[in-house]
Amino acid sequence: MSEAVISTTTPKLIYILFLANIIVPFLGLIGVVMAYVNKQDGPDWLQTHYQFQIRTFWIGLLYFSVGALLTLVLVGWLVILLALVWLIVRCAKGMKYLDQQQAHPNPTGWMFS
Repeated sequence: MSEAVISTTTPKLIYILFLANIIVPFLGLIGVVMAYVNKQDGPDWLQTHYQFQIRTFWIGLLYFSVGALLTLVLVGWLVILLALVWLIVRCAKGMKYLDQQQAHPNPTGWMFS
């Protein structure tokens, strides 16, 4: 097995855990713990993915929490739907860069890239 395949397995698993968290709650928490544990491992380009994943978890938690609070006035369901789309797009774009073995171009961003 090549070194590149081994080095991208953990961050890819974290992206998958974030997506699976949509169906099975708390898998995202496992993913963010894995990202924190591994954030200093690997080359610099791989570390940008861990940073992006950590920020995805915390920003997503903020968006979903605001959505949950706003469900009392019904607009929260729209916020939650938009947060789901946001999460899916962020994970898909992150996996795309990871598969190309490229650094994430904006790991500290709040939106999709």
